[in-house]
Amino acid sequence: MYDTILVATDGSDPATRAADHAIDLASSFDADLYSLYVVDTRRYGSSMMSNADSVAEDLKERGQEILTDIASRADVDVTTEVRSGQPSQQIGEYADEIDADLLIIGNRGLTSGGEIGSTAERVVRYVDRPVITA
Repeated sequence: MYDTILVATDGSDPATRAADHAIDLASSFDADLYSLYVVDTRRYGSSMMSNADSVAEDLKERGQEILTDIASRADVDVTTEVRSGQPSQQIGEYADEIDADLLIIGNRGLTSGGEIGSTAERVVRYVDRPVITA
């Protein structure tokens, strides 16, 4: 049913639940699992990001640590990717690149309250692939 699964993470609790779900599904369907972390350049301002290479590198390293944790918990191989930009746009573009059959994302991120987060909402609305939110 699913050959290629993409899980997007920001390290939040909902994203961790999404990663666990993605790992289970990838194992059940013997699917290729991809995990993506996006450094949200809008959150920090493009001028800050362009003038502070060390800040960008720190954020990328944090993302790689989160992805390494996901890969270490999986009983399937996980391809990891760290990107920079607008998260929903990067998630959609990466899903297209890998031809993902399914996207799994936390229903809210690090800054959201009780409702669905803005990134999850944009992915559900605009990415032309099945999406599970956790």
